[in-house]
This record gives sequence, structure tokens and C-alpha cells, in this order.
Amino acid sequence: MSLQAHNREKRTIKVSMILIAICTIAVLISLNTGTIRLPPMNVIQTFLGYGTPDDKLVLFDYRLPRILITMLAGIGLGVSGAILQGISRNGLADPGILGLHAGSALGLIAFVSFFHSMKESSAILIPLFTFAGGVLTAVLIVILAYDRHKGLLPIRLILIGIAVAAGFSAITLYFSLLLDETTYAFTARWLVGNVWGRDWIHVMALLPWIVIFAPYAWFQSKTLNAFSLGDEVAVGIGAAVHRKRLLLLMTAVALSSASVAVAGGIGFIGLVAPHLARRLVGPMHQHFLPIAGLIGLVILVVADTVGRSLFQPNAIPAGIVVAAIGAPYFLYLLAKTKS
Repeated sequence: MSLQAHNREKRTIKVSMILIAICTIAVLISLNTGTIRLPPMNVIQTFLGYGTPDDKLVLFDYRLPRILITMLAGIGLGVSGAILQGISRNGLADPGILGLHAGSALGLIAFVSFFHSMKESSAILIPLFTFAGGVLTAVLIVILAYDRHKGLLPIRLILIGIAVAAGFSAITLYFSLLLDETTYAFTARWLVGNVWGRDWIHVMALLPWIVIFAPYAWFQSKTLNAFSLGDEVAVGIGAAVHRKRLLLLMTAVALSSASVAVAGGIGFIGLVAPHLARRLVGPMHQHFLPIAGLIGLVILVVADTVGRSLFQPNAIPAGIVVAAIGAPYFLYLLAKTKS
């Protein structure tokens, strides 16, 4: 191992520890955030089994599932954005910008139209419906953006993604207007990024997708590094470009679709997290993929905590808090790309 690679590994470990510490602080604050206050000592006593029945109810039935969902969804969105930027070689690629969230929203509308419930055992199926919508979006984008001589063109990928997202959003809005008042109110909150999954069944619905697909993306780090060199170079060093790109695209779709399924239509995390990770630990995917996931985790946990604590009694959806940070950063990236 070269000295440079060794230094990068040390830096990755150091940054990871800092992010984990920040996340731990954010989680502790989030556990005490809400209409019912739980002092830190009560939280510790409840975890040790000495809390009151009310404390146990608030902590284990309401707050802890929601926090775990924001943690898992943040990882999924961060890693998904890193994959999309890697396979497209475009720093502006993001699940929301490319239209994957719009496809997921269409899948969610299809789910609520059939089941009329987001609770109990049917919640396990929600990521499957959002994944199907995300896959449909990805297939359309790849077909329209692919050039048989030049492959996937980064600029065309972004433009077509925006167009497909607009079309799918219009379809989603039309079908949402056909829903009953209660279900429509839920879909409206989902679309603005309100973290709605608050039960353990929602944690169980999301957990397998993150546990399976996030490590798979990390194991494909060498392939993503090869993509950054260009398709011709990647083929020259033995990478199965088309098959690997398709598998990694489906991985990104799975992570983003499952994440927004129970966390709401939250954008910009997949854009911001990879950029920050790349600046912190360098461009090698084996280093910045885990950091992108941790940054996504921190952003979403902090955004949800801020939205619930600073604007009581009317909580602000986490998606709005994230957008307030992500939108200016997106404009900065556009200006930087133009210059």
C-alpha cells in the first residue's frame, strides 16, 4: 500500500469517527425533541429498563423508529447519489434531479390507490412499489439518453431526467386528486419530504434494502473508479461496462426508492453528500462512498430534528429543511460548472 493510499484510509477513518460523533449528538437531541420532553436522564433510564410506561411509549413506539428511519434513509440517499454521479460522470446527478423520486412518487400513488393503508403488514410492500416506479423512470431515462456511439451522455442524462420527472409529477398529481381527502393529505405531506414512517414495521420495510444494496455498492468501488476514467479506459482494464452500469443503476434506484418510500420525497441529499464526501476524503469510491452515506445520515437526522424542534408546535418537514440547504448548493455547483 502506497503512502498516499495509507493516508487516505487514515483520513477516512478520522472523518468517519467525527461524523459518527456528530450523528450521536444529533440522535440524543432528537430523542428529547417533540411535544413531550424527555430529559437525557429519563432517556438513559428508559433504555436501561427503568423508565415509566409513558417514557417507554414515547421513546420506543414513536421516537426511536422515526430516528432509525431517518438514519437508514439518509444512508440510502447519500450512497445512491454517489453511485449516480459515478456511473454518469456527472457531478449534478441526484435521484431527485434525475427523476427517480418522481417515479417513486408514482409508485406510492399506485400503492395507496390499491391498499388505502400505510400501516401494518402492507407497509412492507411500499418500497416494492416505489422501486417499480423508480425502475420505470430509470429505464425511460436510459433509453432516451443513450447514444449507441457515445454511450450515456451526462448532459442529456440530466436534461431528460428533468423532463421525465416533470411528466411523472404531472401524472402523480392527477391520480392524487382522485384519492380521498385523508389519503391525498398524506401524499401531499410525502411529496414535501415529511418523514412519515414512525412504526417498527416501517423500519423493517426499509432495513433490508439498505443492508443489502449499500454494501454491494461499496464492493463495486473498483468498478466505479474505472467509470471515472471513461468507458474506453474501463473496457481496456477489463470492466464489463454496460452490465455493471446497469446493475449499479438498479442499485441506486433501489436505495433511493426504498429510502423515500418511508421517509418522504426528500431531495438534494444525494447531490450534496457525495460532493462533501469527495472533498473530505478524495475521489476514490472505496473511501468516499461510506462517507457519503454517513453525511446523508447526519443531514437527514439533523434536518428532521431541526424541523421538529425549532418550529413547534407546527413542525417543518425535513424535506423543506434539506431543500433550504441543498438548493443554494445546487446553484453554486451550476455556477462552478459553467465557469
